[in-house]
Amino acid sequence: MKHLRLILLLIVVLQGLNSMAQNFVLKGVVIEKGSNVRIALAEITNLNNKIGATSNEIGLFEVNAKAGDTLLVKKRNLTDQMVVVKTDDDLVIYLVRGSTMLEEVTVKGQTKKQEMEDIKRDFRHNGSFYAGKPPLILLNPFGGSPLTFFYELFGKTPARARNFNRYYKKELSLIEIDKFFNKSLVISYTTLRGKELDKFLLDYYPSSSMANNWSNYDAVKYIKESAKYYTDTLKRNN
Repeated sequence: MKHLRLILLLIVVLQGLNSMAQNFVLKGVVIEKGSNVRIALAEITNLNNKIGATSNEIGLFEVNAKAGDTLLVKKRNLTDQMVVVKTDDDLVIYLVRGSTMLEEVTVKGQTKKQEMEDIKRDFRHNGSFYAGKPPLILLNPFGGSPLTFFYELFGKTPARARNFNRYYKKELSLIEIDKFFNKSLVISYTTLRGKELDKFLLDYYPSSSMANNWSNYDAVKYIKESAKYYTDTLKRNN
């Protein structure tokens, strides 16, 4: 009887260790297919364990998963994507821009920047003229508008406008980076393809401060040098 208990205990421990070994923190990035713009605030849900995550300002996310789990990735105005986790390798998820939005408004030929400008205009039409940051001159009793000042500070629409403005600035920065560092350029100037290409795009994505004053020459130089270092590292590790 004592031996049986030890065997059962051993089985339970081994099952627990096996379960721990199977679970891992999956890292990935969400990108809009075609434009190669990284997508912030995408919702990633593991349909198996119901754990969710949100992509950060440069499209990166982390979520608990194991091989065989299914991820549901959603972002407004983009088509939902379901992805099956096969390994613990970094995951690159491409979302396709939908032709029809929930509000039944068809988006035709809008760029990312144009779309964000439209959203800013919508906030102004809804009464937030200063994006939640009113100038002090509005407090002037002679010609100012104190009510507008306090509405911009504490109103719900201006608060949403403030949050969107922060997102807007980050997106503009990413759009500028993507002009110089994108899949097409990397393919043109390196031999990287497939998973190696996707991982390179994820690991070597430049910061906005790095790419701020880049010319085409600087971008190509960075891509070539980084790709060489990356491939050399792969060779050493294999």
